Amino acid sequence: MTTTRGLRDAEDPITMLTAYDAPTAAVVDEAGVDVILVGDSMGNAALGYDSTLPVTFDEVASRTAAVARATEDALVVADMPFLSFGVDEAESVRNAGRLLKEANADAVKIESGPHTVATTRRMTEVGIPVMAHLGLTPQHVNRLGGYTRQGTEQDAAEEIIELAGDHADAGAFALVLEHVPANLAGAVTEALEIPTIGIGAGPDCDGQVLVINDAVGLGEWSPPFARQFGDVRGEMVDAVEAYAEAVTSGEFPAEEHSHVEAELNDLY
Repeated sequence: MTTTRGLRDAEDPITMLTAYDAPTAAVVDEAGVDVILVGDSMGNAALGYDSTLPVTFDEVASRTAAVARATEDALVVADMPFLSFGVDEAESVRNAGRLLKEANADAVKIESGPHTVATTRRMTEVGIPVMAHLGLTPQHVNRLGGYTRQGTEQDAAEEIIELAGDHADAGAFALVLEHVPANLAGAVTEALEIPTIGIGAGPDCDGQVLVINDAVGLGEWSPPFARQFGDVRGEMVDAVEAYAEAVTSGEFPAEEHSHVEAELNDLY
């Protein structure tokens, strides 16, 4: 089974994908992906919300438990949703602990900033592995004014580098860098002893992560930094249309899909 220490010691690039249910998690795990992130991206990708902000702690906990039940080898990381952390340190630690204790997550991820350094330190002190997250942090979309690239100016880039170091010093075992310039991500990676995992952050991170819908081609839209490695949406449309046509035409169910009990022939 992949561990946080194993990620730090890995020689090959780290692979991470999201999953929000047991069947998907089983496929991702069987494919040998190192880390499964039960991301609050479930808001857009699975729950029909317009953003990650409405995602509740209970929704993350339920889906993390489902993913954990289906996973044997990958490290399962649960995203802490908006307002489940950062308001009160004791409550933040308690919520993170519940994701490990009740939902069987191996670690938590928190969208990071100056306010989460102390929280990261406290969580790691009590035995909760923390993955930090800098750059584009979707829970701050209202403050950022949209899902725009971060760290494009000198001051902002230097702040990200400083915050990355602060979170590493506080005990974070890894850092997600989202939608930042590739040369900034490279500088952060060079500066840290913990691994960086990029999404829209170029090739110089220690690993990469994508939302599963983007990776397999399930969604109607993907961000420009993502790549579709399949056409699952197209395959599903074809299969559903074929099913509907077979039912309409009477082709399904056929004789081999049914069972007749001879003793019941007099029922009608």
